[in-house]
Amino acid sequence: MLRQQDVGHRIVVRRIVGIREGRPLFSDALGELVELSETHLTLATAHGPLRVPVTQVHRAKRVPPTRRPTAAAVVALERAADEAWPAPTRGRIGDWLLRSADGWTGRANSALPIGDPDRPLAAAVDEVERWYAEQGQPAMINTPLPLAAPVGTELDARGWTARPPTLVQTAPLPLPAPSSVDTPPATGRVDLADGQASAGGQAGRWESVVVELATAPSEGWLAVAAGRKGGLPDAARHVLTAVDQVRFAHGYVDGMLVAVGRATVTGQGRWLGLSLIEVSPEARRQGLARQVIDELAAWGVSAGATRVFLQVEQHNTAAVGLYQRLGFVTHHTYLTRVAPH
Repeated sequence: MLRQQDVGHRIVVRRIVGIREGRPLFSDALGELVELSETHLTLATAHGPLRVPVTQVHRAKRVPPTRRPTAAAVVALERAADEAWPAPTRGRIGDWLLRSADGWTGRANSALPIGDPDRPLAAAVDEVERWYAEQGQPAMINTPLPLAAPVGTELDARGWTARPPTLVQTAPLPLPAPSSVDTPPATGRVDLADGQASAGGQAGRWESVVVELATAPSEGWLAVAAGRKGGLPDAARHVLTAVDQVRFAHGYVDGMLVAVGRATVTGQGRWLGLSLIEVSPEARRQGLARQVIDELAAWGVSAGATRVFLQVEQHNTAAVGLYQRLGFVTHHTYLTRVAPH
């Protein structure tokens, strides 16, 4: 049967869909496992998210990916992602990275254990704990899986907890042209940023959206980011802007800022990184998030990027489903591990 370690991987599920003449009828589904609970599992399939009650699962197992990334590919992408979200305070334990940004976001305030720490594993974790104690912060480590599985085993033994898995997803550039599959269902909307569904939306008005790209965020843009991330300390401004190639998307309707997004080009110019795609509640379900992404992707292509990545929590099934329609697949997953108090 499936376990939490299977989240983010391709699986096949044989489920019971009915009974005929006293015998069960089966249907198979193939996709990426994005959520696993005691009662349900959710797949991102080629036709969108599929939520299956555990009681209907006859058999489920992991299947090999169409293309498994090498350890070197995971390391390269994690390095590019670190460049795209640079913490102002940094340290090293051998090849391991130590990062602090006044507690603003887990990515910028966690160690990245890739490469050789140049000491035994237990001693390396001890040093992580000491370094974060000096920063006055709880120690956290991001463990890319399965690359950092040995680190995870050590942290398990020490009683470190884990936040929900995050999927690191990638797609080739340019992105596919918009089509009818990008249209959210009529019963609600799915925001690319947070995947929360709501009804409503105003037709017509949002057709005049203008998306502008800038090398620096406006005060309005920063206000949106602060609202989403729970404040904006000075360290956060460094994380957002201290990248050589960065663009901030501003989507306006009638002069009002209704959509934002951020993109970077890192990893020796190969990787476009998307983050903070957000649409104001009154403007959702109008395709604005897709317009923001398209403008940022076009800029990335003009800058020479050939691949795009983003990071999304695995339980955000609505966002995962929409990203899949844009051609994204899970490259690997990571867990943010937190030291016990």
